[in-house]
Amino acid sequence: MSETSDRSTERAGRPPEGAGAPSGAANSPPGGAGRSLSERIELLFTTVRRTDRTPYSNEEVARACRESTGESFSATYLWQLRTGRRDNPTKRHLEALAAFFRVPVAYFFDDAPGTPVAEEVALLSAMRDAGVRDVALRAVNLSPDGLGTVRDLIESIARREADSRERITRHPAQPYEPRPVRLPADLRVDGVRP
Repeated sequence: MSETSDRSTERAGRPPEGAGAPSGAANSPPGGAGRSLSERIELLFTTVRRTDRTPYSNEEVARACRESTGESFSATYLWQLRTGRRDNPTKRHLEALAAFFRVPVAYFFDDAPGTPVAEEVALLSAMRDAGVRDVALRAVNLSPDGLGTVRDLIESIARREADSRERITRHPAQPYEPRPVRLPADLRVDGVRP
């Protein structure tokens, strides 16, 4: 899909095909069991992202849901669902959220113990990222040893990037402070000592 069509799809209120890079969802508790509706909605917001990996806003998602259902669906209402202040949306609202994030409506209801719904959402989200999909497709024909090497390399790069992010947050760049400069005693500019 072209960048132009990605932007028009995003403006229309849906993640484009390449959207959905994971963002921290891999650290979420597995499965859908025990998750509240607000936790499930929040997981979608933190997992499914645009192609540039920025999150969708409440306003964008609410607008898309409003257009999809023809019913009232405000950013405030969505915020209330995300924070648990409201917990009884209509079936059409859940269908609109499921369509926007491209997950089955059952995602909001599945309470079977051990159901890997959260992992499936993270996996689907990752596979929508064109770069991730390209790596996965190239790895299909590798031997088990080759796959192990690729996995080790990815883990090494991920650790290095995490360490780099940690260093930056621990030691942010100091603002520039000019230091006084000592001029030589015999320095003259146009015959005058500065």
